[in-house]
Amino acid sequence: MSVRIHELAKRIDMDNKELLALLKGRGFEVKTASSAIDPISAESIEKEFKSARAATTAVASDEAPVEEAPKPPVTVRPPQGAFVKTASDIERERAAVEAAKPKAIVMPPPAMRAPFSVPPRPRPSMPPMPASRPAPATPAPRPAPVEAPHPAPVYTPQPAPRMAPPPPVRPVASPVSAPFTPPPPAQLEAKSTAGGDVKILSLKTPIIVREFATSIGLRPFKLISELMEVGIFASLNQAIDEPVAIKLAEKHGYLLEVKHRGDVQPTEKTLKKVEKPVEEDESKFLEPRPPVVCILGHVDHGKTTLLDTIRKANVAAGEAGGITQHIGAYQVERNGRKITFLDTPGHAAFNKMRSRGANSTDIAILVVAADDGFMPQTDEALKYAKDAKVSIIVAINKSDVKGANVDRVKLQMQERGIPSEDWGGETIAVPVSALKGDGIDNLLENILLQAEVLELKVNPKAPASGVVIEAEIEVGRGSTATVIVERGTLKMGDALVCGSVYTKVKALFDDKGEPVKSAGPATPVKIIGWSGPPEAGAKFKAVKNEREAKDIAEETAQALKNVVTGDAAVPKDTSIDALFASIAATQKRMLKVVLKCDVYGSVEAVRGLLEGIKSDKVGLEVVAAEVGLVSKNDVLLASTSGALIIGFNTKNESGAVAFAKHHGVAIQHYQIIYELADKVKEALADLLEPDLKEVKLGGAEVRATFPIAKGFVAGCLVTDGKITRNAKARVRRGKEIIHESSVSTLRRFKDDANEVRAGLECGIRLDGFDGYEQGDLIECFEIQKIRATL
Repeated sequence: MSVRIHELAKRIDMDNKELLALLKGRGFEVKTASSAIDPISAESIEKEFKSARAATTAVASDEAPVEEAPKPPVTVRPPQGAFVKTASDIERERAAVEAAKPKAIVMPPPAMRAPFSVPPRPRPSMPPMPASRPAPATPAPRPAPVEAPHPAPVYTPQPAPRMAPPPPVRPVASPVSAPFTPPPPAQLEAKSTAGGDVKILSLKTPIIVREFATSIGLRPFKLISELMEVGIFASLNQAIDEPVAIKLAEKHGYLLEVKHRGDVQPTEKTLKKVEKPVEEDESKFLEPRPPVVCILGHVDHGKTTLLDTIRKANVAAGEAGGITQHIGAYQVERNGRKITFLDTPGHAAFNKMRSRGANSTDIAILVVAADDGFMPQTDEALKYAKDAKVSIIVAINKSDVKGANVDRVKLQMQERGIPSEDWGGETIAVPVSALKGDGIDNLLENILLQAEVLELKVNPKAPASGVVIEAEIEVGRGSTATVIVERGTLKMGDALVCGSVYTKVKALFDDKGEPVKSAGPATPVKIIGWSGPPEAGAKFKAVKNEREAKDIAEETAQALKNVVTGDAAVPKDTSIDALFASIAATQKRMLKVVLKCDVYGSVEAVRGLLEGIKSDKVGLEVVAAEVGLVSKNDVLLASTSGALIIGFNTKNESGAVAFAKHHGVAIQHYQIIYELADKVKEALADLLEPDLKEVKLGGAEVRATFPIAKGFVAGCLVTDGKITRNAKARVRRGKEIIHESSVSTLRRFKDDANEVRAGLECGIRLDGFDGYEQGDLIECFEIQKIRATL
């Protein structure tokens, strides 16, 4: 029986990637760690490594004492693409090294080396140097230093240190020394004070000479003098420019910060946020974590049934219409190791939910039905998985049904750039039957193998953080969120913040609904007690306490509000085209909707579906879209705005139906999203004026005219169809229409008739017309109303 690469790597204690490289170098056709080789080659490699390890142990035991020159370390693992050396080869190399080994070189002890001493530098407290002194002579070559218990200090000329303000006092110069000249403007550079300390000085504009001089410890007239030296003539109450003030402050050992009116000074809280946390090396705390697996694919290809078989629970039966409309997070155990699964919807309206599922996982299982092959949602899910750069495993489901073609699916994989392993690629393809359970064990084994290759590790002792998978408002529980912990361990009592909402964890429930006290990395749990439903796909993190979480959430909400306000303040387009467009939008018929759903993901999907319905004749506006039951407040909002209330997978609060009936508000509930879309399109079409279509009923030819008391009657022969009383009719003479009205009189001989069919004679009189002539044609028709299309 063939041996897989990862099993052989465990036997010889070698990394999967290194063993793969070694086998490729020896000519084996292997792609991934799940590939296999024949048992004879595997046994040969295993014996080869055991003999190499034994020979290495023997060489290490015969090593010489530490006086010998150091030897290069012996590597147990062979280099990539090379054969392992045998024991005889290692013995011959050892003999050659012994023969060519140089003799040990004896170095003198440290005490015998000539000492090297450096004369100490003078201390800053030494007496000041004289005002004038002769120029120093050219230094002679330094003699060899002689050891002494206390060497005499050697004087080295040093520049006089600058003092902190007030300004330094000039040294007393000799009568022949040159007078002090102020530095030119170009020399007003930043200089350090004595000891290298720089003081920070903050001033508000305008910078007045008198106040500035006092701030830097100068007399005002002294500052005016320094300004005159740089070519600036200013009075005591005059303002000076910021660049000049900054240079003067630097000259006297100050770093000037100029504050302008309207500047917001950072508070201590803001400064704490700006400070980045010190990143610690967490490599020693890392531990393996379970893989997070996302199940993607086309609708009705068996994603939920596959997960149902894995979980041994009936999940698909609970979904309306047989399609998954939420992201479900579940955890299963296989051979003592856990796997976290995400089941995502397949319907086209749930694009964002599928994308969010792919971005939150390590491995994507792409479910493809063997009888259908790749479908539009399958390609879309594949795109999400590629964009998220996650490992892909293709589960070819329904491989046992009539019409299944596994090779066609693998051909489609080849066309999409994900060839299967048995076709020379690197993508694992596993035929399965979700209903019968065939191939499930092989699929789980490949998931664990792929997780082992990915080396998924995380620090479980770090502060908890993760991603929100789904959020909703539950009756009796309030706002809840299903999350996956990505880092750290989530515990009861932790304070969490997620965008503009926060919570102190009051309760945790696992995927089976059982209460738990903590949740480690890659574990899905439901958190109870949020201040509001968090946004699905948002990141959450643990903070110090609930007060800090509340402050961060409120600041985030305020920032979002400011952004919205800022966007509203953008000047509007006032062109003629914009004016006509605004008038057209005002006259355009509009269907307004108040949307209430069970979870945030459904709100996102349904709102996107409704806003995606485009029409030039009628518009759709979502007045509000929230999570929860349909309440009286929703009815009031719909009544005020003239909107329709649509509930998706939710119910009404007590008294909401009677309240809506009183206010004339319609409430419609749906459980399947494509039914909701069809009904909304019909409602939009009903707002439009119906299209009118003319349908011809029949025709008659005028053969004679007969006078009556009130005018003339045309004696006619019905040539086709039928002539109906009170139907619309027109008189056509040649190509010209003479008159159009309705049939007021229709007689068959002397009796009134409701209709006369083709081939019969009759008398016809149209309302308001008496000018019939022989040969005229009378056409009878009706106008039908047809529902307008979007």
